[in-house]
Amino acid sequence: MWRPAKVSSIAGVRDMQILRFNDDRVGILKNGNTVVDISGLVSHRDIRGPHGVMDELIGNFASYRSGIEKLVTSETGQPLANVKLLPPHPRPSRVLAAFVNYLDRPDRTVDSLPMEFFHKAPELVGPEGTILLPNIEPIAEFHAEAELAFVIGKHCKNVPAADAMDRVFGYVPFFDVSARGMTRRSQFLPKGQDTFAPAGPWITTKDEIRDPHDLTVKSWVNGEPRQDYSTKHMAHKIPAQIAWVSRFIQLQPGDVIATGTYHVGLGPVNVGDTIEIEISGCGRARFFFKGDSPNKNRGFQPGQQGQQAPLTRVP
Repeated sequence: MWRPAKVSSIAGVRDMQILRFNDDRVGILKNGNTVVDISGLVSHRDIRGPHGVMDELIGNFASYRSGIEKLVTSETGQPLANVKLLPPHPRPSRVLAAFVNYLDRPDRTVDSLPMEFFHKAPELVGPEGTILLPNIEPIAEFHAEAELAFVIGKHCKNVPAADAMDRVFGYVPFFDVSARGMTRRSQFLPKGQDTFAPAGPWITTKDEIRDPHDLTVKSWVNGEPRQDYSTKHMAHKIPAQIAWVSRFIQLQPGDVIATGTYHVGLGPVNVGDTIEIEISGCGRARFFFKGDSPNKNRGFQPGQQGQQAPLTRVP
């Protein structure tokens, strides 16, 4: 039976992977293979609700850290293999994704790629979860873009790039599921549909990741390798992203921002397929495609419609 990849043990509990499991419990991964339940440490957990618990834990993590470290040190926990992992956050207030943010073609430079983001459905899909592919005739192909996402840890508004990393709480593997071939006025149908934001297996706190711009991102479809790239090719780095986004909107603890993808290796995904993602130091997760869409395999490449393509009508 498939299980998430193990990670190195935590030294002195300084580095943490925070996960949700079973009946909306919150846990810490210990020694890479054991889950210690810390749900009872979160104040007023019973009235906050699942997303409120995560917002509270992330936003006030410094006040919880000592208690978490003591509990993780003293408790044995239960085997990771025996728990059902849930989305790392049930419903962030925002899930954003960067639009074309990798230097994956010779003609792409930092200056030629404007900073841009779009909204993803905030109801994240967790490990072993289901992504639904709808039957929309104009869709040419579905793609699953493997990406590094970061989680906001503090309120952000007009944050300069020099201070931006202080607002990051941690990192999570993320798939930007996309319906290709439609020309629309927004990314609502191409990228914003329900279940188009699978993420997991857990949130790795930022102190465990030495450099988020030097990580390896890999993906698989039905066990076959697809993407394999380094985040060093990211055009606009995380500090610049936070500075730009926070000029225009507020970001809150728990918000998730995917940083874009290196498009080489992308190919079609269809109903019945299985996808996996792994990012160095951040874990590995698997998801399944279901739905009523027929197979779509038209050899589509992102951007091939051209800027002057007519708008696609979807009844």
